[in-house]
Amino acid sequence: MLRVGLTGGIGSGKTTVAHIFESLGIPVFYADEVAKHLMTHNPVLVAAIKEEFGHSAYLGDLLNKEHIAAVIFSDPQKLSWLNQLVHPATIEAANYWFEEQKSPYAIMEAALLFESGADKGLDYTVGVAAPVALRLERVMKRDGSSPAVIKQRMDNQLDEGSRDNKCDFLLFNNNTKPLLAQVVELDKQLRVISTEKGQD
Repeated sequence: MLRVGLTGGIGSGKTTVAHIFESLGIPVFYADEVAKHLMTHNPVLVAAIKEEFGHSAYLGDLLNKEHIAAVIFSDPQKLSWLNQLVHPATIEAANYWFEEQKSPYAIMEAALLFESGADKGLDYTVGVAAPVALRLERVMKRDGSSPAVIKQRMDNQLDEGSRDNKCDFLLFNNNTKPLLAQVVELDKQLRVISTEKGQD
């Protein structure tokens, strides 16, 4: 079975692409969701986060995402610390998950696929590309965030060109090429590759 990474900048539409793959019968590991789950349910992570960010990092048993976000997006060192804590735990969870899958290939969807080092354990990587202006517009409509806040989040991700160059496959979500058709075609390619590798 192939291990495939799926990534893209904020507002690129990578989650939409992930859902299309799921509709084609491909299992998807949502790294960002798992990371948030671990930050709430993993006792070691919870204790470390409380020590670093204070008890206001949690509202009862729930992660205070607004508080965490406010701190890390204004303090690069805090963001780096949190990433170094959470990324390895998330990658470990993904590895266990991949081992349980029985499909021709399975996907790990992650915003910080390359930044976290998760790509090192994958066979192929897929990027979802879209112009920055379009991504900005989408996130403003989706989250109601200000352009300044969104750009700050973008600055904490790889720039579009660097990310695209690292990917083995690119999907373009720019309102000019039908996204569904691109995903269906890539699904066919990956199934063929999986079959060929299985015969080696």
